[in-house]
Amino acid sequence: GAVLDAPGTHPAPMRQGRVLLVGRRGRRPPPGALRRLVGDDIRDAVPGAQPGSPGEIDYRMARRALVAEFRRGRLAQNEVCDAHPELRRNASECGSPTSEPCPICEGDGLVLVTYVFGPRLPPGGRCITSAKEMHKLARRSGTFTTYVVEVCTDCHWNHLARVFPLAERTARR
Repeated sequence: GAVLDAPGTHPAPMRQGRVLLVGRRGRRPPPGALRRLVGDDIRDAVPGAQPGSPGEIDYRMARRALVAEFRRGRLAQNEVCDAHPELRRNASECGSPTSEPCPICEGDGLVLVTYVFGPRLPPGGRCITSAKEMHKLARRSGTFTTYVVEVCTDCHWNHLARVFPLAERTARR
């Protein structure tokens, strides 16, 4: 199967929005302070991504539910920190750093890894490392789908963050 078939990637449609999270060591952030889930970081860190594109699916609600289950003790760390070795390698070599801490270990190793799947690409997709590479793929004929996965290089947490079609309008000729 593809790298994204790992048990830590739970696909479910989600809506955009902000949520209040419990801070480090179970303390709540100061009143009125909102800590957003990985959202704007995805748009900033994914090479060539177009925010709000038609057909975009955001998985923040599924992520929030999974993290809540872990924090309640219903899931063990080894059940949520199960990134495939190839995904971990791509995260350390090609990942785009985020400003968010890992939701599991609270470390600074959270990165976004972008894959594109489509015709004339390897069965496991292509790991995208630059906006130029994304634009080049967008100009090719065929339908391409982009998957953004957040991965912690410290504890191996991984979760599918976003899926969107790669459209030609992202390319600049």
